[in-house]
Amino acid sequence: MNMQTKAPRSPLNGVDTPTLLSTINFVAGQPDLATFQFRASNEWIEGTHSRSAMHGFFGAGSEQKHIKSYFADGDHPAVLCGADRGPSPVEWLLHALATCLTAGIANIAAARGVKLTKVHSYVEGDIDLRGILGISDDVRNGYQNVTIRFEIEGDASSEKMQQILDQAQARSAVFDVLTNGVQVSVGIASAQ
Repeated sequence: MNMQTKAPRSPLNGVDTPTLLSTINFVAGQPDLATFQFRASNEWIEGTHSRSAMHGFFGAGSEQKHIKSYFADGDHPAVLCGADRGPSPVEWLLHALATCLTAGIANIAAARGVKLTKVHSYVEGDIDLRGILGISDDVRNGYQNVTIRFEIEGDASSEKMQQILDQAQARSAVFDVLTNGVQVSVGIASAQ
């Protein structure tokens, strides 16, 4: 296998570029370190309000922890019988897509030596609630389509910025899950 080693670069766009490229090179030589499992636990609070916690995960060959636990509340807006104590689950999905693509843009631009001055995205998802409300079996429960538009500015041509966006899309885990699907198992945990 012919592997090409990435040349080191100075930190750029708030990305520790030397560490990013070192990680790419290291994992390329030890692919078993690329296996990760991310986890979240969720607890119902009341009504349609629940809170997820993210703290531990497996990666780079061992158990890992974030520097602190992160929490995310989800609820439905009042117009959908919720108390509006957090974004709706489908809004979190839009957030996941935007943040994944934005992180990719920052990393790829830094690796290519492009200084960014602005990355702003606008994400929209169109959904027909007749599906989830059980009104029509002909309407899917989720989004019919999702659109994301970026404003990207920096010290590169618009053609190069488009190449960075294309690469971010090609390597985005969230984009992949949304466009290619993933097997999801749902069940009840046994009492311990």
